[in-house]
Amino acid sequence: MNKDAAIIAITKGGVALGLKLQSQMEGADLLVSEKFGESAGPDAILLKGPLSKNIGSFFNAYDKIIFIISLGAVVRLIASHLKDKHIDPAVLVVDDKAQFVISVLSGHVGGANALTEKVAKLLGAAPVITTASDVGQTIPVDILGRELGWVVEGDENVTRVSAAVVNEEPVAFIQETGEKNWWTRPTALPSNIECFSSWESVGQKQQEGKKYSAVLMVTDRLRRSFPLQIQDRLVLYRPKSLVLGMGCDRGTTLEEIEELIRETLEKNSLQISSVRTLATLDQKQDEPAFIQLCEKQGWTLEIYAKDTLQAVEGIKNPSAVVEKWVGTPSVSEAAALKSSGARELLVPKVKSKQATLAIARVTFV
Repeated sequence: MNKDAAIIAITKGGVALGLKLQSQMEGADLLVSEKFGESAGPDAILLKGPLSKNIGSFFNAYDKIIFIISLGAVVRLIASHLKDKHIDPAVLVVDDKAQFVISVLSGHVGGANALTEKVAKLLGAAPVITTASDVGQTIPVDILGRELGWVVEGDENVTRVSAAVVNEEPVAFIQETGEKNWWTRPTALPSNIECFSSWESVGQKQQEGKKYSAVLMVTDRLRRSFPLQIQDRLVLYRPKSLVLGMGCDRGTTLEEIEELIRETLEKNSLQISSVRTLATLDQKQDEPAFIQLCEKQGWTLEIYAKDTLQAVEGIKNPSAVVEKWVGTPSVSEAAALKSSGARELLVPKVKSKQATLAIARVTFV
């Protein structure tokens, strides 16, 4: 795991500024020229040899790098180390007098733009951000909803769709599920972005003659669910919106449970990356396959007492046999509904030889 942030300074003024900034950024390392080691204090890391020889190791070691060096020098230093916006660290430049903080690299994906705002505020400097969506106060297509846990799908379309957004072309934003508080800018949503709650609503608009240059969609449905003619102009966002309610016989294998989940999601055109939780009866809280699966997928494991599940309404497939053995007529359906807050199931109970599964969509308010 990479360290959080490095502050790199090679001048007397830069070191003084670096110390000030480090004192306000918990966990940040200060790296300074050996010449200024004494003034930097005992916690500073001394730079050995030419700075250019160390940049590669810094790129591998830190998620964020703040250079208190001229912008031109930094561009030359980092140029040969750039790989991909998804793995490059955030890079900032601050001038010696703390007049400007410049977002240089990985503005969106790496968080450089947000860090620029933060550092500028700490130093009383002016933030310099040139990313079009930030300057234009519009949707950042490549990172929308990231702080909410949304996952972007459709990287190959991001550049094309981003261009439509920042060029103020008509864009449809469809939200079928997910958190409602995704728009966090102080300004209103730009007028070229038109919001819908379903693809069908967009289709109706198109029949009336409206044309959209791009579509942004927050959904837990598979890409194949949407028309082929928009696939090259479509970016999907995957919120954590699905709950898997499950029951099983003691000792059911991980393979059987995974197969049941995979087949059920596929049959119902639901995306596995939108699964948030596996919910079950408290008697199954130590079921090895459930524990292994949640650890493997990064899902939360929620457990409920039989009395809690027994009180859940909206059960489609109660079982007298299940009630006899565990004290509630439903485990999978009741657990899915309870955890999600939904009134209806997306997928009623299905079975494998030794497991049951029901799926519900989280209710977002």
